[in-house]
Amino acid sequence: MTNRTSAGQIDGQEVHRVILTGAQGLRAEVLTYGARLAALWVPDRMGALEDIVLGFDSPSDWRDRGGYLGATCGRYSNRVADGRLVLDGRTIQLDQNEGKQHLHGGRAGLDTKLWQIEELSDHHVSLTTVSPDGDMGYPGTLTARATYRVEDLGLRITLEAQADAPTPVNLVNHAYFNLAGHQSGDVLGQELQIDADYYLPVDDRLIPTGEVRSVADAPFDFRTPRPIGATMPGPAGFDHNLCLSAPTGSDGLRPCLRVMDPASGRQMRLSTTEPGLQLYTGAHFDGGVGKAGARYPRFAGFAAETQRFPNSPNMPHFPSARLEPGQLYHHVMLFDFAPAG
Repeated sequence: MTNRTSAGQIDGQEVHRVILTGAQGLRAEVLTYGARLAALWVPDRMGALEDIVLGFDSPSDWRDRGGYLGATCGRYSNRVADGRLVLDGRTIQLDQNEGKQHLHGGRAGLDTKLWQIEELSDHHVSLTTVSPDGDMGYPGTLTARATYRVEDLGLRITLEAQADAPTPVNLVNHAYFNLAGHQSGDVLGQELQIDADYYLPVDDRLIPTGEVRSVADAPFDFRTPRPIGATMPGPAGFDHNLCLSAPTGSDGLRPCLRVMDPASGRQMRLSTTEPGLQLYTGAHFDGGVGKAGARYPRFAGFAAETQRFPNSPNMPHFPSARLEPGQLYHHVMLFDFAPAG
C-alpha cells in the first residue's frame, strides 16, 4: 500500500508509518511502534489544517523521550497501587515503574512493543501484538489489537484484547491534544466540557482514595464549557479520573467530552464505551523540542484517556477490569472533528 512508509528503525527493527485520510484534508498518521497516533491533521472553521497531537520526529525520540505520547498503553493503564493486586486468592506483583506504583503497563508495556500490521487500507489500519504470560508480572498470554479508522471528519480508535487466563486489562490511547496545533503553546485557554457528575480524589501518589466525590463546587466541574485553566486543583493541573455520566446509546457509546479552540473554531467531540476519563494537562512538559522543532511548554497538551478507573483491581466498588478467557475486551473512542460554527 502506498500509505505505508518507513519511519526509521529501533534496535535494528523497522518502524512503519501509516497515513490514513478522510474528508476536508483530515489525516491521521500511525506508527507501528507502540501502535501510536503520531500526527492528526484537522481543519478549523475556515478549512485550515493543523496537526493537533504532540509528538516527535524520530523513532528513537519516541522511545527515549516519548512519555507515552500517542501510544496504546497497557496491559493496565493508569496506576495500580504498589504494583500489587490479588487475583483468585493469589497475590500478583506487577512491575513498579513509577516509584512503588505500576503505571501504564510497566517499563516494557504495550507502548514499547513493535506491533504488526494485520489489516491496512487508505482509511484504516489494524495492528496486533502479544504480551506473553508473566510479561511485567501479568498472568496469562494476552493478544491485543488496535484499530485506527478515519471516518469522514472523525477518527475511531478500537482497542481489543483476549487472554488465555484471567487478567486485568485497561488499554488506553495516550495522545496529547492541542486544538490550536501541537506547536502553539499551552492549552489552558481552550474550552472544555466533560459529561461527568463525579470524580475520584487521589492521594499523594495519584492513587484514588476510593471515594467517589461530586464535581459540584470543585475544579473538576466541566459540566458546562469553560477554559481548561480557569480553575485547577493545584499548580500541577489535572491528573484525575472523571466518572462519566451520560447514558450509552444503541451503539454502546456515551458522549463524554467536547473541547474547542476559540481562535480557530477547531473542536473535538469524544464518545466512548468506557466508564471513566483521565484528564491530564501535561504539567511535565518543560519546553523540550518536539516535532518539527516545536517547543512544548508546561501544559502544552491535554490527554483524555477513556478507561476503567485507576487501581480498579484493588477497589471492588469500581467497575471491573477483569478479563476472562473467552471474553473480548472491547474499548472504543470515537472522535468527531466537525468545526464549530
